[in-house]
Amino acid sequence: MLKKAGKDIPTKSGTKTNPKSQKEVPGQMLDKASKEIPTTSGTKSQIMMRLEKMVEESDIMHGAIRSVDMDEGVFGIAHSELIVKEDMQQLFEHEELGIAVIHTYIWYMYDTLMRGTELCNRFNFSVASRINTTFITKNSTSVMNELVDRFMVAGDNTTPSLYFLPFNSGNDGHWVLVAMDLSRLMVYYLDSLPGDWSKYPSMKKTVDAAILKFRSKTNYRNRKDITWVRVQCPQQNNSIDCGFFVLRFMRDIIALNRIDIPKMVWNNNLGFILILSDISSNLLLNHEYVLFS
Repeated sequence: MLKKAGKDIPTKSGTKTNPKSQKEVPGQMLDKASKEIPTTSGTKSQIMMRLEKMVEESDIMHGAIRSVDMDEGVFGIAHSELIVKEDMQQLFEHEELGIAVIHTYIWYMYDTLMRGTELCNRFNFSVASRINTTFITKNSTSVMNELVDRFMVAGDNTTPSLYFLPFNSGNDGHWVLVAMDLSRLMVYYLDSLPGDWSKYPSMKKTVDAAILKFRSKTNYRNRKDITWVRVQCPQQNNSIDCGFFVLRFMRDIIALNRIDIPKMVWNNNLGFILILSDISSNLLLNHEYVLFS
């Protein structure tokens, strides 16, 4: 069971927070979701119907706001997310996912899959609302330091672990996933559209600078070039599903319990698309809990 989410508060919507080389990584393929991943009861349509009824009976559709408080285990700092009507509509109307939905699903994964297990020492999450193209353009040094602070929270980074950064191109733009292995100086890039990190040069520069600064602060030995790897990902067939893909990427990597992400994890696009419905169902269940806990 998830811990209690929070309460209604009369405030506005928002978030608050207390090319070197490419290398192929050997590994196994993943063509369907892991059995360890929690799923919802009932079909997606049944869950949608139940949630729509609950939303109609709640006051969130009349301006109420739900505050979801997340402990330090999720993002390395205490974090609160505000859920409003527009966040529900992203699911009902199949719109692009915003930061609030991305964050609350990360919280859902952490609570249902990772909390109290050794996975907490292997996978970490960064706050997407503080590290994106918009903020890098305004102050890249500040964003770099945000990443360094996140790395420092974990303590011992000599043991291989991954830091997930759901990265947005800015102004409600495209979502990609960046996964960083600090001990081996590996950065994995996962994108549901064609291309690689060269589309976001400021992001790559900031991530590289943060990793090198962290290593200098922690007296790492044997410094070497950072290696970026483009993981071969299933591709979206519309202009709105990138957020769903990023959530699925994270969920499957955690399910594999692999720090060295195989360059080709998913062996067919169709199977991936079909299982995206599981993400939708998890999001619906998560929103149901947020509304009525």
